[in-house]
Parts: sequence; C-alpha cells; structure tokens
Amino acid sequence: MLINVVRFGKAYAFVLLSLLLPLGFLSISGCASRVGDTAASSDVSELMTASDEPTLRKRARIRLELATGYFELGQTSVALDELKQSIAIDPNYSEAHHLKGLAYMRLNEPKLAEFSFKRALEISPNDANVMQNIGWLMCQQSRFQESERYFSQALATPKYEQRAKTFRTLGLCRVKSGQLSEGGNSLLSSYEIDSSNPVTLFNLASVLFQQSQYPGSQQYIRELNNSDLANAESLWLGIKVEHRMNNPAGMTQLASQLLKRFPKAKEINNYQRGAFDE
Repeated sequence: MLINVVRFGKAYAFVLLSLLLPLGFLSISGCASRVGDTAASSDVSELMTASDEPTLRKRARIRLELATGYFELGQTSVALDELKQSIAIDPNYSEAHHLKGLAYMRLNEPKLAEFSFKRALEISPNDANVMQNIGWLMCQQSRFQESERYFSQALATPKYEQRAKTFRTLGLCRVKSGQLSEGGNSLLSSYEIDSSNPVTLFNLASVLFQQSQYPGSQQYIRELNNSDLANAESLWLGIKVEHRMNNPAGMTQLASQLLKRFPKAKEINNYQRGAFDE
C-alpha cells in the first residue's frame, strides 16, 4: 500500500497505514444522530445514547466492533466476514462500508475498496475520513486528478480533525505524480500541524534533498534522527545530507549510529562504498 517514489522504511510504512483508520472510528455512529425531546420544544433534540439505538443498528455495531478488533490484529479476512454480516443487518451503516473499503485495500482489491468507499460516501457525504482514504486509493492507482479532488474535499470539510494526515498523503501523492515542489508544500502544511510524524519528517527532508535545499533537508532529518523513530533509511539520508553540507563530523556521528543500531542494514554497504549520489 505504499508509494515508492520517496522511499521510507517499514516502520514509517506502518505509521502511515495505521493512520488510515480514523481516530474514534467506533464512536462515529454513537454521536451522529439525535432524538427529539417531545417534552420540551420541538426544536430541541438529544444525542442518541444506548437506550435510543435501534435494535438492528446495535447488532450491526457489535459486528463492526468485532471487525475493527480483527482488522487491528491483522486478521483482515475475518474482519471482512464480520463487516459483511454488519452490513447485512444494516445496509445503511456507513462506518461498516468504510472499514470494508480499508479491508479491501489491505487485501489489494482496489475495485472492491472503491465501491465500498463510495457506498459509505453515499450514506455519509460529509465524512472527510472516507474522502481521505478514497483519495489515497486513487493515488495508488495513479488517478491523480481524482485523488486531488477527494483530498481537497476532505480538507474543506468543517471541523475535520485529521488535516495533518490528509496534507501528508496529499504531499506523497503529489510527489508520486512528479509535482515535487507542490508535494513539499503539502508535507510542510502537515508538519505545521503535527511536527512529530516520522513519515512527514522523512519525506519532507527527502523532497528538499532532491531539490538541493540541503539546510532545510538537514533540519527535518535531524529532527527525525534525534528521536526514537530513526531507522537505517533516515540515518542514511542524514549522512547524505551532511555529506552535501561538507560536514564530516556529522557524517561520522550518524554512521556510528547506523553501524551500532542497524548492523545488517544495506545502507551500511552504501556508506562504505561512498555511494552518496545513488
């Protein structure tokens, strides 16, 4: 599920993949509906609570909760089976269609994923999390204009709380499409919201490195390499940046970390060969 135009390690891949599942996924349905308060004004409504939840929706929600647990454990086929049962109980349960799309993405079934995402949007047309994920799906298929449209819609949605994630995926997609400068700007927007994400830091540093903007690249890769989320790829990029900055002491310090922490990494061979321009 990863874009390979700007390389990042498996640890960063996991971070990016995990962010496809929106925070509070199971809580969405619980606060989407209101119940009229007939004892007071007709204009007043109450948030739906457990006692108000229709029986069919409750049964479907329980299946969705099971599916989410299996999905997070990597048991995607089992999760998919639970989702099918959830949707059979309540065909208009948008969250179940959304997670079904994510399951199909993980199973490398893009057509089925797209169908599920679009069904979720038919039911909940203002769900920015679905827009984000269908945009990412379109990007993986190099359908760049469509992906841009979905990302833009997500970012334009009021009160959307995952803007850093969408700017990040938009940036990666733009880089994949050859829009290096525009991709860097989107990654910078993501960084301004969430400065700690390793995917953002690595790819922002990589884009700036490709544009020969070495001081900027140095800033972001140092932030990553000074954290617990550094890996062999980030250290190697840091070495290449310090080489371009004519800083042998910085190169030596990073190379020492690389040798000590990742003794079997292929980047060690690159360093020993002096392959700084490959």
